[in-house]
Amino acid sequence: MRVKDLMTREVLTVRTGTPLKDAAALLAEHRISGLPVVDDERRVLGVLSEGDILYKESETPERRGFFERLLTASGNGPLELKLAARTVGEAMSAPALTIGPRRSVTEAATTMIDEGVNRLPVVDHDERLLGIITRADLVRAFIRSDEEVEREIREDVIRKTLWLEPEQLSIVVSGGEVELSGQVETKTDAELLPVFVQRVPGVVGVLSKLRWREENGKHEPRAAAKAR
Repeated sequence: MRVKDLMTREVLTVRTGTPLKDAAALLAEHRISGLPVVDDERRVLGVLSEGDILYKESETPERRGFFERLLTASGNGPLELKLAARTVGEAMSAPALTIGPRRSVTEAATTMIDEGVNRLPVVDHDERLLGIITRADLVRAFIRSDEEVEREIREDVIRKTLWLEPEQLSIVVSGGEVELSGQVETKTDAELLPVFVQRVPGVVGVLSKLRWREENGKHEPRAAAKAR
């Protein structure tokens, strides 16, 4: 599954000159936690999140330590600029973390977790906004039906990624648990297939009972392996 399959295409955006109060009103009205900041050609310049706005409420000069005040005494430090922000451009986080539409959902999830963000603007090769994908979108992908999960394993993983024939394999999905059995050509195929299957959204675990065909024509059973 790719990012383009899950992303929201109609995206609310703001400009760098948008008053911070107006942007906050949009977040509250539409019950969203972040807005891409774009230019006239819809290139993504940054992201304004609830955290960027809450910073002004939680970080007051009286609460900051002595050394922090020394570092920002000029009034031009990043903390001072955040505190003094009146527009989106002054408060936003930049540059924005983005992702391409053909990237995998697994990569999107990994990026969100590693970077501690709740959303990723989806952009083309010129950084123009195409959509947005959020953690909520990834959760919806995880609760797909067993039938949908099995279909993706057969078509996207086995046929299109590993160039194998799914008809030669048995794939049983129950409650997100996947059991693979049957025969593939090589030991490498038998080892790679469970790894790729584990990355399919909605898969909870993988039990592999795959066998492979040796060069001399003998069948070599592979010890059952369980991936988590």
